[in-house]
Amino acid sequence: MRILLINTTEKIGGPAVAASRLMEALKNNGIKAKLLVRDKQTEQITVVELPHNLRMVWKFVWERIVIWKANHFNRNHLFAVDIANAGTDITNLPEFQQADIIHLHWINQGMLSLKNIEKILASGKPVVWTMHDMWPCTGICHYSGGCTHYEEECHHCPFIHNGSRKKDLSHRIFLKKQKLYEGRHINFVACSHWLEERARKSALFSGHAITSIPNPINTNLFKPHNKKAAREKCRLPQDSKLVLFGSVKIMDTRKGVEYMIKACKLLAEKHPELKDQLGVVAFGNQSQQLQNMLPFKVYPLDFVSNEHQLVDIYNAVDLFVTSSLEENLPNTIMEAMSCGIPCVGFNVGGIPEMIDHLHNGYVAQYKSAEDFANGIYWILTEPEYTTLSEQACRKAVSNYSESAIAKRYIDVYNKITGRHA
Repeated sequence: MRILLINTTEKIGGPAVAASRLMEALKNNGIKAKLLVRDKQTEQITVVELPHNLRMVWKFVWERIVIWKANHFNRNHLFAVDIANAGTDITNLPEFQQADIIHLHWINQGMLSLKNIEKILASGKPVVWTMHDMWPCTGICHYSGGCTHYEEECHHCPFIHNGSRKKDLSHRIFLKKQKLYEGRHINFVACSHWLEERARKSALFSGHAITSIPNPINTNLFKPHNKKAAREKCRLPQDSKLVLFGSVKIMDTRKGVEYMIKACKLLAEKHPELKDQLGVVAFGNQSQQLQNMLPFKVYPLDFVSNEHQLVDIYNAVDLFVTSSLEENLPNTIMEAMSCGIPCVGFNVGGIPEMIDHLHNGYVAQYKSAEDFANGIYWILTEPEYTTLSEQACRKAVSNYSESAIAKRYIDVYNKITGRHA
């Protein structure tokens, strides 16, 4: 069986990491898998990059221009939505023609247009589409932010000029998607039960198969190591308690950094002894900005894509925190737990499916900086920390290991091609 996975990038962003890991998991389980991307970051021979030219750049820019114009030339939410009005026809590529199954992942920002997807569906090849956010089941947004219009028909989009028009850009793209999906057989996969529930409510997905399969992680790589040795490698202090916070872009408002900052200030006020005992390790673009915002010593790191380096960072800290306000199934939580690091996160998206409250981490009340601070303090002072760590690792191994996730996808592939395992 030959599978062609498709994602905009190879390594940048959560969906890219998940797609790359799934490709490796499938190959390790006897499946011939390739990944087609617009932007390639490694020399991996089974990752195929689209040819780069000025037209490719223009497709990306043109989509932003249309969104910018619809938003009355306001830059707000410019990257919170996508309209898939430009992309590349991949159906003539040998990798496409040789594939038995086409497996879409995150295909926005100029990778595939709706017309390109229509041509893929018209080819007759079975299509699996893994949803890494809500975009496939909404008009244009990646996360609806509480808006439920997609359950019937998108209009008055809060991301487009304050939702002032009924027949706005979201409405037009919704109708195009509705026509695209109608009468087609697409096998949608959500990475969390939370996303699966949202997808089932969408009017666009009526009559389509939806299942939930989490992203995979290499638990042979992401596993507990000696903390002292890890801190030496990362040049971090041996005598401090260390909290890890990170994302591709630290100051992204969707990542809720303001709540992280407020929680740290509350911690310093309630427990002043922590000012000398606690440090915050931050990885991601703009991490240096946190140095003047937190009451604790900050150890800023740039965005890290090397997985071996990531393993050292996770093993060097005592807990991982994510203050994301909208989230599907964060790779960062999965990575930390696999390394035996307890996590704190808000009760949002797929996070409570990953963190079992007071068992392997702490699920804080949504948008409560105070409860977020309580979670950090509870883990730092928990006498049974070793048990927390073991339970975190056990949850990752049993639920997210590459072999387990690959088998679930292979079952989907076998089912839609009429093959038997």
